[in-house]
Amino acid sequence: MKPKLLVATLALAGLSACAQAPMSTAGGAPRMTATAHARIPHYRLAVADVIKISVWHNKRLSETVPVRPDGRISMPLIGSVSVAGHTASGVARTIKTKLAYYVRDPQVTVIVTHVVQDSYQDRIRVTGAVEHPASLRYEPGMTVLDAVLDAGGINTFAAANDTEIHRVVGHSERVIHVRLGNILSEGRLGTNYRLRPGDIITVPERLL
Repeated sequence: MKPKLLVATLALAGLSACAQAPMSTAGGAPRMTATAHARIPHYRLAVADVIKISVWHNKRLSETVPVRPDGRISMPLIGSVSVAGHTASGVARTIKTKLAYYVRDPQVTVIVTHVVQDSYQDRIRVTGAVEHPASLRYEPGMTVLDAVLDAGGINTFAAANDTEIHRVVGHSERVIHVRLGNILSEGRLGTNYRLRPGDIITVPERLL
């Protein structure tokens, strides 16, 4: 290797090492924020996914757990935490907030270690007055319009502005009203909401 090339290579290696080194506090400890990493950006957790929770300097609170059928996990000190339908970063913030009552300045990291691909809970269902009622695989960023178009659009009997999203949040169901007619005919996207895994879109028929 030529001398100049060797110097350049070593310099790049040094920069790479600096980029990978953790930031330190005044006491020399890594500064870890309530961050999270997942295989898919903004991926929302589903039942049977597995997450690794790390609480810096507290092995007793650090563990790897699956998302239970009720969409929750359990942790020492804080008990049950609802995680299904939330991003890993959102779960990290929730855990950090709850732990703050028991642990001084907890530093929490959540990593998705296993994703249940194309599971029952991950699907979006479009029912009612659409051309082809469908069960669709959820994709991050999917909107109401995306799902309805994948179902072939509305049919001639649709009362499009009475469309609803039925979403399970915790142990209760939330109904979100969608002005689908305004979206399709006027391009008014105010109610073109982003969907979550498990959402059901219902397009009712109009009264004759």
